[in-house]
Amino acid sequence: METTTPLLFFIGASHHTAPLAVRERLALDATRAAALGARLQATPGVREFAFVNTCNRVELYGVASHADTLAGLRLAVAETTGCAPAELDGVLQQRHNHDVIAHLFAVASGLDSQIVGETEILGQVKGAYDAALARKWTGPVLNRVFQKTFQAAKHIRTHTRIGEGQISIASVAVDLAGKIYGDLAPVSVLVVGAGDIGLKTVQAFQSRGAKAITVASRTLSKAEEMAATAGGWAASMADLPEVLAAADIVASSTSAPGLVLTRELVAAAMKKRAARPLFLIDLALPRDIDPTAAELANVFLYNLDDLAKIAEQNLAQREAEVSRCHAILAERTAALWPQVAQSLTRP
Repeated sequence: METTTPLLFFIGASHHTAPLAVRERLALDATRAAALGARLQATPGVREFAFVNTCNRVELYGVASHADTLAGLRLAVAETTGCAPAELDGVLQQRHNHDVIAHLFAVASGLDSQIVGETEILGQVKGAYDAALARKWTGPVLNRVFQKTFQAAKHIRTHTRIGEGQISIASVAVDLAGKIYGDLAPVSVLVVGAGDIGLKTVQAFQSRGAKAITVASRTLSKAEEMAATAGGWAASMADLPEVLAAADIVASSTSAPGLVLTRELVAAAMKKRAARPLFLIDLALPRDIDPTAAELANVFLYNLDDLAKIAEQNLAQREAEVSRCHAILAERTAALWPQVAQSLTRP
């Protein structure tokens, strides 16, 4: 029997349900997001929607006229990303109504992150909402939910200590480098990618004493601007063979759809290094660095899942604070849900 009660829904996958290789396949670049958005706009019963796509999650939030619509949306996600529907069994989670609000609050506050308490996620959720709003994908229900989400996340950041410690992607990467080398002052660092994560990585290396920092980007002017903040050097992607051979640590975080550092490129660089080890840190999704590069002698590769395991070592000391945050968000969810429930029934 078909239910006609409108509902707030969530469909998505994250590090909780999908390994890195699967998250890569599900990632929504601009082309895929536009295609899925057009399909949802043409789907009867879908009133509003927004995507949240980060290195750790691909999520669809929305309002549907009835629950029967959701099976078609799961199929739309599968077909847009080139996955067989059966492959996504157990990967795509689904939540309704009150549970959607609770989940989004936790996501934006960093409590559901692979690195719990990380600071980048709130900006990513804001960016996702702004993109959906600009495309007129959202409406009164999601607008209220997202605005209340930002208020809740800001409260968590301001009134708890969940953000203390080495918990951002960039800071964990640099913390790893510090454990490997100790003093980073004599170490040659290459940061590939001049986006937000790249900038935070440069800043984190600089704060830990790194002095020889090179930034490589497809846009040389961006690389020059970022390198200038650290007193470093800029390079184009065409310069990668040369700067890669000179680096001790490489952190890559581009938005390229394919591999930036191929096995062949890394192998060629290693031939020029006289057995010096090379530490590669892949901060991108889809991944920038060919996983098989780790098979090369003296090459050590770490990806997002590896960094999350390192970050777990710092989580135990924050467990009490995590519980406190969840309690705060539960109160706010309970207060917001009746308002949202009422607005769902409006035409």
